[in-house]
Amino acid sequence: MTVTFRTQSRHGYSVKFSPYFPNRLACSSSQYYGIAGCGTLFVLELRPDHLVVLRTFDWSDGLFDVAWSESNENVLVTASGDGSLLVWDVLQEQGPLKAFKEHTKEVNSVDWSLTRGENLVVTGSWDTLIKIWDLHSAQSLVTFRGHDSIVYSAGWSPHVPACFASVSGDQTLRVWDARKPNFPTRVVPAHSGEILTCDWCKYDQNVLFTGGVDGLIRGWDIRNTQQQVCELRGHQYAIRRIRTSPFMATKLISCSYDFTTRIWDYTRPEALEVIEHHTEFVYGLDFNLHVPGQIADCGWDELLHVFRPQSCIPAP
Repeated sequence: MTVTFRTQSRHGYSVKFSPYFPNRLACSSSQYYGIAGCGTLFVLELRPDHLVVLRTFDWSDGLFDVAWSESNENVLVTASGDGSLLVWDVLQEQGPLKAFKEHTKEVNSVDWSLTRGENLVVTGSWDTLIKIWDLHSAQSLVTFRGHDSIVYSAGWSPHVPACFASVSGDQTLRVWDARKPNFPTRVVPAHSGEILTCDWCKYDQNVLFTGGVDGLIRGWDIRNTQQQVCELRGHQYAIRRIRTSPFMATKLISCSYDFTTRIWDYTRPEALEVIEHHTEFVYGLDFNLHVPGQIADCGWDELLHVFRPQSCIPAP
């Protein structure tokens, strides 16, 4: 069964399940594409046949990505079109709690470190910069320079402390050590066009995946990037987001400007399942960490869906 919520008058850009509560998720949205539209953060609770709004937070610019805190079940951070990193608390009606504004252009990506001893946040922006933040500090801790174009996505390794990956309009995948900001540890010319998304494998610390405007998903082993782990074809247009399964070692999901969400086993060349329940660009995508095979996606058609494709359910 698919449960649907309408982000009224808002394009859905990112959706994330809570790492604490199996029935809670958040969606960041924007009135329309670009820096002029206002944005809304929806915090939702999943019931058996519908989604209930727990809290909404409005901002004067678009909210393009969202991440849950790994140290406080009620705190979230969002990436904004005005260049700011915003901190919200579900228990507080007014917000944000904090607003950090160092990026000079839209912030596309925000991710909270999974190695909880660090408690760090990474952001990527149209200004080509990546920044790392400790939300208890008034300013960012460090800025990473090296990409020559928009940084579309930056995400922490779930395995290795202080390690994160980024992808950019400069057609490269870069792997970084947060303690050594001057140079990336790897630079991979991963696609022939802009790269919009990346995600680490949850079962192998050396493997990650990229998706680009060429419609391709490519897998990489960072120990040897001369040969791809896989190349998955099927999307007709740009791939906006990839998420790897927390329950099945070879499964991943992707969503695209071709209006589809697709389920893959990266050891096979073709998609296991193609989901066509959006009528516009699909932007946001996530796996539920508590319910095996449950997915949420959102898009420009103002719809957020929570569903459990048969191809994602682990075998008993």
